[in-house]
Amino acid sequence: MNLSLEGRSAIVCGSTQGIGLAIAEELALLGAHCTLLARNEERLKIVVKQLNKDRGQRHSYLVADFTRPDEVKKIVSKYVHDKPVHILINNTGGPPGGPITEATEQAFLDAFNQHLVCNHILASAVIPSMKKENYGRIINIISTSVKIPLKNLGVSNTIRGAVASWSKTMANELGQFNITVNNILPGSSKTQRLDSIIANNAAAKHKTIDEIEEEMKKEIPMKRFAEPGEVAAVAAFLASPAASYVNGTSIPVDGGRTGSI
Repeated sequence: MNLSLEGRSAIVCGSTQGIGLAIAEELALLGAHCTLLARNEERLKIVVKQLNKDRGQRHSYLVADFTRPDEVKKIVSKYVHDKPVHILINNTGGPPGGPITEATEQAFLDAFNQHLVCNHILASAVIPSMKKENYGRIINIISTSVKIPLKNLGVSNTIRGAVASWSKTMANELGQFNITVNNILPGSSKTQRLDSIIANNAAAKHKTIDEIEEEMKKEIPMKRFAEPGEVAAVAAFLASPAASYVNGTSIPVDGGRTGSI
């Protein structure tokens, strides 16, 4: 099975921590040149130095804030002007939690811009070089909520579903150019976002963090949270030549928690 990414270039969003960082590390191990995209430049500098370079990879970073789509467009357009991109990892932190009936109109607009609009800006920028190179992998890190909405994540459930539909539509249009578009749906993974969700639930339910964690783990057949690297391994496969005929899918990586086939 060919998993080599030597000679391939990747843009990995939200790559200074959590799942995004784990994906960048995994792609680098397979030989990819990784360009990290996030808003914390100091953290980006640290991570770039840590990535594997055993195969002569040339890693770099771009600083952009997804709350400013115009800034993202300007930065990525300049980057792709003379650099091919074979792999795009769309990944950014989820919207704040809360019931959908308490969400403001602005919360939906903010989340739509940070997720779907920025995803589209990035994809639109890299698709021309993917077509020219006859190799493209667009991988969106979304959520299992696209299959079954999650409690107390009203805005996130809504926007994640929109991204999944956008992705499927794009997969249908781009498959003929050897460009695949797929979604990874992480379950409860050991990230800062999970810590935040657990803390908020604990405060709302007047329970301890340990109690909330145990309640959540009971709903997972494997009875534990995912390591970011376990999600990254699936992303690395989808980015590789081995996944050449996997297109338009949404793959849960959740230990079996999602209650649908």
